[in-house]
Amino acid sequence: MNSEKKKITFTTIGLIRTPYKSSFCPYQPVEREEGEARVILFPEYQAGLEDLKSFKYIYVLYYCHLCSGEPSLKIHPPWAKGQEVGLFASRAPERPNPIGLSVVELKRIENFQLITNLIDVWDETPLLDVKPYIKELDQKHDANYGWLEEVDGYHHLIEHIRGIPHKH
Repeated sequence: MNSEKKKITFTTIGLIRTPYKSSFCPYQPVEREEGEARVILFPEYQAGLEDLKSFKYIYVLYYCHLCSGEPSLKIHPPWAKGQEVGLFASRAPERPNPIGLSVVELKRIENFQLITNLIDVWDETPLLDVKPYIKELDQKHDANYGWLEEVDGYHHLIEHIRGIPHKH
């Protein structure tokens, strides 16, 4: 096996439009929040949208273009309440390859634009790919919460992750 680092390039296939311009962007897609995002494919990729409208959810892969600097391999996620975890045990956007992944509801397709629930990216984030979320392939019934299960107030944290309204 060749263990040399290789440079890989990607082509942006579109842009993601959101209301998040400069001061706030959520950590995860917000299904219960009012508003929509637009995933806009460049014209040369629009034919690839055929039959996508039959799926309720999609994966959106994107380039975290506003990340800067060298990522740390040990981080303190906002949900961890001061706990340090390895970068690859987190969803932090600052990574060796700043590629983001979100699962969002595909509400409709208008003029080759995917209208989704709000997605956790800054406005005009470069789009790398779109894939259908397929229920039986992508849903893992025995998935767990990993180190999050050890955080004080874990059940309260899960309510936040799920977007369940509750008292603080």
